[in-house]
Amino acid sequence: MRQVRILLGDDHSLILEGVRRLLECHYDVVGSVADGKALVNAVLRLAPDLVVLDVHMPILNGIDAAREIKRALPGTKLVFLSMHSNAIYVRKAFDAGASAYVLKSGASEELLIAIEAARKGESYVSPGFGREVVDSARNFPEKSKRSVMELTSRQRQILQLIAEGKQNKEIADILSVSVKTVEFHRSRLMEKLGAHTVADLTRFAIHEGLTSPLE
Repeated sequence: MRQVRILLGDDHSLILEGVRRLLECHYDVVGSVADGKALVNAVLRLAPDLVVLDVHMPILNGIDAAREIKRALPGTKLVFLSMHSNAIYVRKAFDAGASAYVLKSGASEELLIAIEAARKGESYVSPGFGREVVDSARNFPEKSKRSVMELTSRQRQILQLIAEGKQNKEIADILSVSVKTVEFHRSRLMEKLGAHTVADLTRFAIHEGLTSPLE
């Protein structure tokens, strides 16, 4: 029987190495990447059965990466492995197509269980959250007056990169667009979100889970 093919996405090398060691005895770990954009590209290239990914990754966060993966390859299973225990991230992950959400603190005991649940078409979250979190995530997707989902995919990418401290030229290079395009989207972001400064945009990006205040 063919081994399940798994791709890993996390920007912490020690986490990647630990997860790889945990999984490679049971599955075919086909690769690992450190940012969300590279993760989407790797999924398109390798077509894994399942992806283990973090919520917060550079360039493209895990939630938006998950949406792109699901649009391109709907059958790919997604298992989030995160340090964030706030239920908002669970809700966003499931809304993006996740099958499981595991806290990094419990990865050694829970990740294999979560992967097997995902393979069977079931849902799994770390026990500390409670079943009601999953039910809420599936049945009541988060809505807000100024939701990040009112932004286009490109605007969310640019918002994240601005919050990560990237300048217009850097953003243009990363996304392979012109500086004028970045400037246009930055202006539209300010208008849509009622922001006046980069700090305002950064606060919104953190609130919406696009990036972490620790990064």
